[in-house]
Amino acid sequence: MFFHLYTDANRHWRWTLYAGNNRKIANSGEGYFNKSDCLAAINLVKGSGSTPIIER
Repeated sequence: MFFHLYTDANRHWRWTLYAGNNRKIANSGEGYFNKSDCLAAINLVKGSGSTPIIER
């Protein structure tokens, strides 16, 4: 898996997470003005491995 970090047409930072087979499995859902904010969002996703799954 890997994260692709890029800027969009509005010069906002975004990320996309790709699986091992190069298929997109998640994205930032919003653009960030600062690259550091986008990287912080990536780190939140990376660190959520033990987050519980709740089915409703």
